Amino acid sequence: MPNDPSPTARALRALEILQLRPGTTAAELAERLGVTERAARRYVEILREAGIPVTSARGPHGGYRLGRGTRLPPVHFTQAEALGLVMAVLSGQPGAADAEDLVSAALGKVVKALPEGVGREAALLRECASAAPDPYATRPDPVITSELVGAVAARRRVRIGYRSEAGNEWEAEVDPWSLVVRFGRWYLLCHSHRADAVRTYRVDRVRTVQVTVRRFEPPAGLDPVAVLEENLGLGWEFPTRVVFDLPQDEVARWVRPPMGRLEPLGGGCVLVGSTRNPAMYAQEWLATLPVAFRVEGGEDLRTAVAALATRFTAAVDGP
Repeated sequence: MPNDPSPTARALRALEILQLRPGTTAAELAERLGVTERAARRYVEILREAGIPVTSARGPHGGYRLGRGTRLPPVHFTQAEALGLVMAVLSGQPGAADAEDLVSAALGKVVKALPEGVGREAALLRECASAAPDPYATRPDPVITSELVGAVAARRRVRIGYRSEAGNEWEAEVDPWSLVVRFGRWYLLCHSHRADAVRTYRVDRVRTVQVTVRRFEPPAGLDPVAVLEENLGLGWEFPTRVVFDLPQDEVARWVRPPMGRLEPLGGGCVLVGSTRNPAMYAQEWLATLPVAFRVEGGEDLRTAVAALATRFTAAVDGP
């Protein structure tokens, strides 16, 4: 669609809105279309004249809805939506610029299916943009991912085969609560019956998935991202304890959940957690904090911070 939609384009956009948000009122439809309520009602009438059943009801639970069994036309994109889609794919999957890449092939089909006026800009962006690979990003097996997504949606327990970073392999029955994408990596947030605890597993390290007939209920009010972030900062081999002389609210803005749990301590606060890599914790997390701190534990982290301090001091020592 062009950036200044025609009445037909707006009618199709109204159809899309009603498909995604049944019960949309005339006022809501007008706001999303950027027109008056009178014009929004006219677009609804255009849909009805085209044979698309649109029902309406009054009251707090009223609004417009599509009739059951409605056959929808092909998906339409505005130019901004098409460009945003290409940008999002290249940002999240730099390999999509490679013609041999699976995602690249799918993106190419979408771009080719776009109308000339929209597809030209999207194809040009894809051709001219370059994306540097993220060394920390991983791509899980699409089949494994699909099986896990199905189990999450059906709330079915699964038996997974897993290989750790160290190369150890095991099987475990888990209740798959959610899949979370964080910094280019896919994680399975679940309750492990093997450990009887919440666990986060890298999906790219899941080797096999077997869906069982057993059902489960996820925790009420589950916030998958928050639980994942908190879980990533706990349960590792090397303990961490970092003390700040500033109030907790002044430090919290610089601390991410994987670094540990921030708690008040006297007039300041303390960051308590654990890590599997003290050197990384010191170099990538503590070294970037713009506030003063003291590392009180553990010993491996203190050693890593001391080594980093020595290296930085040597970097500025001159004749």
